[in-house]
Amino acid sequence: MKTSPETAARRGYLLCHTCHLVSRAAVPHPCCPRCGAPLHVRKPDSLVRTWALTLTAYILYVPANLLPVMTVTMSGRGEPDTILSGVKELLLGGMWPLALLVFFASITVPVLKLLVLTYLLLSVQFKSRWRPRERTILYRLTESIGRWSMIDIFVIAILVALVKLGSLATIDAGPGAVAFGGVVVTTMFAAMSFDPRLIWDALENDHE
Repeated sequence: MKTSPETAARRGYLLCHTCHLVSRAAVPHPCCPRCGAPLHVRKPDSLVRTWALTLTAYILYVPANLLPVMTVTMSGRGEPDTILSGVKELLLGGMWPLALLVFFASITVPVLKLLVLTYLLLSVQFKSRWRPRERTILYRLTESIGRWSMIDIFVIAILVALVKLGSLATIDAGPGAVAFGGVVVTTMFAAMSFDPRLIWDALENDHE
């Protein structure tokens, strides 16, 4: 019989998700002695909430790429631009470094984050024991870089605020920007809702 691994939870210690203090759990209703938040062995309903937020991001990702994110009007004429058409215009204008930055932040990062979250959720639900350390690192990278997808929204917000030249030129945000902002926010909350300790639970259960 395999020896059960020694963990903080087995010793009666729990991590506070609010202030990150590790303390011994009191019964029957454990609370953090520093901030008073309820203590849990794992984040409550982690998989359900993460699935709900991830699927919401998938749904919002469609209008985020099909609807215009902004409309540039110069001398009374203009046409709406989606994220991809904006990248195309930047490439045609010779600004390929900025085009690559927008494409990476607005297209590549959200897609990769959604795929990684889906993979982690499926691996936990199917109790995969394959490379838990690498999966944990993958989760940490996904959580840390997700916020940089907002660069496109920041650029639009700055342009809308600064480019107000009356009849000469105006820039207006489109519905695609709202949908894209929803994608970024929901994926960030999905990563925060996921409990990476669930990755290791399948290994611990093998020793019981």
